[in-house]
Amino acid sequence: MEKDKYLVDNNGFYGRFGGAYIPEILYKCVHDLQLSYRSILESEDFMQEYRALLQDYVGRPSPLYYATRLSEKYDCKIYLKREDLNHTGAHKINNTIGQILMAKKMGKTRIIAETGAGQHGVATATVCALMNMQCEVFMGKTDVERQHTNVERMRMLGAKVHAVTTGNMTLSDACSEAIRDWCCHPQDTFYIVGSTMGPHPYPDIVARLQSIISEEIKWQLEEKIGRNYPDYIIACMGGGSNAAGSIFHYMDDNRVQFILAEAGGEGVDTNRTAATITKGTEGIIHGAKTLVMQTEDGQIEEAFSISAGLDYPGIGPMHANMAQQGRSKVIAINDDEAILSGYELTRLEGIIPAIESAHAIAALKKQTFKSTDIVVLTVSGRGDKDVQTYLTHKEKAGEYGKF
Repeated sequence: MEKDKYLVDNNGFYGRFGGAYIPEILYKCVHDLQLSYRSILESEDFMQEYRALLQDYVGRPSPLYYATRLSEKYDCKIYLKREDLNHTGAHKINNTIGQILMAKKMGKTRIIAETGAGQHGVATATVCALMNMQCEVFMGKTDVERQHTNVERMRMLGAKVHAVTTGNMTLSDACSEAIRDWCCHPQDTFYIVGSTMGPHPYPDIVARLQSIISEEIKWQLEEKIGRNYPDYIIACMGGGSNAAGSIFHYMDDNRVQFILAEAGGEGVDTNRTAATITKGTEGIIHGAKTLVMQTEDGQIEEAFSISAGLDYPGIGPMHANMAQQGRSKVIAINDDEAILSGYELTRLEGIIPAIESAHAIAALKKQTFKSTDIVVLTVSGRGDKDVQTYLTHKEKAGEYGKF
């Protein structure tokens, strides 16, 4: 099957990307997970508990909403997949619910996580409160300051939040610190990775847990328009989890085009960008071989984006492979474009998106559509956490920002 070209192989690789490049002390933890994750995820008791929690706790299925005014503006038929309406306000909870159930089945008692925008941290703290498990979250000091509300939410939920002060003190540094902690506590600790990154099998685990998004899109479109596929799927991409979930069940369907928006920061022609697929080269970051923003001698470069959830100097290996095979079209969206598009969705549809999701909205301007085209765009998170950033930069939103 063509889909097999895009899924992980038996050695943990997507084409030439992926693998598990890990310290020796973590070998048993990761190897045990490699051996057991498929049998856990595919077991009937796991699926029953997982889907019951998605329905009754998370609030799934998330709506597929026809955006009338946005559709009129771009002269196509745009449906918004409303992951922002999930409990905790983003797609991240789909993944943390599944991973904490895995941790329990593997006998782990302590949970750690990394977070950028804080939504994965909040989702992890939430499920740890639900399951009565110890939770520690690593977050760059820069992100702690610009996502203060999410930090306080994590603390309310009982998590200990560690402010990381290395590097540029954002998502990549939080990932590094979480891995260091895991090395010190391999026996009792389960690392809930927040995106389709890290050593095998994490990219596959996260993609499978997020695939509930495209599973729902198929039957929701069938109900609404009488066919189960769109012409385009659009999503933003940092590590790549909401994008992976949005496209998972369409990978082998060439009727569907994928447009994925990465963070251009201040521009791909500057050093203040997070456009990894546009600018990256092959390298290893956080346990996986993928495309990485790095110097000629392999030193990881600092990524920059106005979005705390997209400023990662790597990309999930699944996305690196799909982009290099030409299956996905990846567009770099600059900060100014994201702010403008965030205001645009707010004013046209009454939906304030996370700045991460605003990057996906901005991709609409980069594509020419036919009036009959069906476009599904995933709103990965809500913008409550980003209101101050929107207000600080509202002059970039032109007419939309004048109030």
